[in-house]
Amino acid sequence: MTKKALTTGIVLALVALAGHAQVAKVDPAIPAYTPEATVSGNLNSVGSDTMNNLMTLWAEGFARFHPGVRIQVEGKGSSTAPPALIAGTAQLGPMSREMKDTEIDAVEAKYGFPPTRLATSIDVLAVYVNKDNPIAGLSMPEIDAVFSKTRKGGFANNVTTWGQLGVKGEWAAKPLSLYGRNSASGTYAFFKEHALYKGDYKDTVKEQPGSASVVQGVTEDLYGIGYSGIGYKTSGVRALPVAAKLGETAYEPNYENALSKKYPMARSLYVYVVRDPRRPMDSLTREFMRFVFSRQGQEIVIKDGYLPLTAEMVAQELAKLK
Repeated sequence: MTKKALTTGIVLALVALAGHAQVAKVDPAIPAYTPEATVSGNLNSVGSDTMNNLMTLWAEGFARFHPGVRIQVEGKGSSTAPPALIAGTAQLGPMSREMKDTEIDAVEAKYGFPPTRLATSIDVLAVYVNKDNPIAGLSMPEIDAVFSKTRKGGFANNVTTWGQLGVKGEWAAKPLSLYGRNSASGTYAFFKEHALYKGDYKDTVKEQPGSASVVQGVTEDLYGIGYSGIGYKTSGVRALPVAAKLGETAYEPNYENALSKKYPMARSLYVYVVRDPRRPMDSLTREFMRFVFSRQGQEIVIKDGYLPLTAEMVAQELAKLK
């Protein structure tokens, strides 16, 4: 293998026809929402910034069926969900990562049982570059060498310029400008675990308060590179194909590759609830989650740029509500 091939580490993905966008559709086997109870009252959602728009859209859709329900949504980061559930200031805890063992233990210590985790939708954590950046794609070890100072992915060199990633011409000597999330974010934690191999971020990463801010930064910075959920993609950026290892096929961050797990940074988006397994779930929370898992709820997932569950996945999650 040539040095160029080793440096770039990319074989362009041909899993989808080039130039054709893959559009996710709701599984026709998922039934439409039909209320099982008339509910009213207040629901509070505290947690993920990544899911902030999604929770708001679900709340608006749910209110059309239940006008007596008022839902407040606050999205400052996944790490804010467990404390809110423990304090009782939120019934819904959206998180773009799984709860840590310590967080689960804290909930159980308060209530005597662990929280219930509900997988609501699918996200692919994308690596974004400016729309005018000519780079074809990246491997996970290269991404690690871009964002991490510990390089646990095994890439030989610290990557600081675009030329080190195989970009030619006037781009080659230009320094990378790094954008990421802050430590309260589930996206920050997921990227650290999977893309950085549990290593440490470089001090030069410009931490942003929200996912949209990462994408906006890369849009305005020609030499920028950042990570964020696919639901925040805009016309100002490109979401790169990613390979699991150097020299392997790089896969587009799309629905097919998320379901098949060929894209290496697919993840579920969760809502955690406090539900006593010895008693029926409260009707308001249950009806809201039934809406999320309905045809209308999964259509909202697509509307917000994320990827819907399959009918089989929906059935598994609905079983947790009974």
